[in-house]
Amino acid sequence: MENKILVETSARHVHVTQETLEVLFGKGHQLEARKYLSQPGQYASTDKVTVIGYNKKDPNGPRPQAALSILGPVRDANQVEVSFTDARSLGLTAPVRESGDIKGSGKCTLKGPAGEVDLEEGVIIAKRHIHMTPEDAENFGVANGDIVSVLVEGQGGRQTIFGDTVIRVSPKYALAMHIDTDECNAAAAFGEVYGQLVMFVDDSEGESCEGDDCCCGHHHEGDCGCGHHE
Repeated sequence: MENKILVETSARHVHVTQETLEVLFGKGHQLEARKYLSQPGQYASTDKVTVIGYNKKDPNGPRPQAALSILGPVRDANQVEVSFTDARSLGLTAPVRESGDIKGSGKCTLKGPAGEVDLEEGVIIAKRHIHMTPEDAENFGVANGDIVSVLVEGQGGRQTIFGDTVIRVSPKYALAMHIDTDECNAAAAFGEVYGQLVMFVDDSEGESCEGDDCCCGHHHEGDCGCGHHE
């Protein structure tokens, strides 16, 4: 597979500020790493927090809840990342957003051993994305914020093309595509799975690639996955 990209499944999790962390776990509490993740400096902590949703059938009934891992280090804003399935089971409103884009997003309550925090916003379903270094982006012929499609080879011969995948570029990143658990299950993307960039989405009308000037970077003897070659 050319230009392969490691595909990782990001399960539901929570990011918190230091202030929120201390409300939940007590003054002076610090996150401790349990498992380091593929992105440099990021880790699953030893702490979990209870996310409390809403009982939409009976507003006065018991509120659904689930224990989610807190990822570190602490951030400048609180954020809860779930899948569509999680959102339904917890009665949460969760728009599809890029990480950090939380204005007007869903609300919930976080509960820890020392206290609770009501979040008025911060619950999202993370838009699928690819982390790249500037060198990776140059090699793939893309830029930060570009939207691409990725062919993922799952188990059992299942192939899935994920469109609307955003490129995120930073020297702090390591090359990897992140999908959520719903997307993982749909694509049978279990274990070590790789994807291939197959399409660079161009919203312009009436434009096509010519010769070697291919928007997807995979133009080989007229065989292009971008859909612009006749």
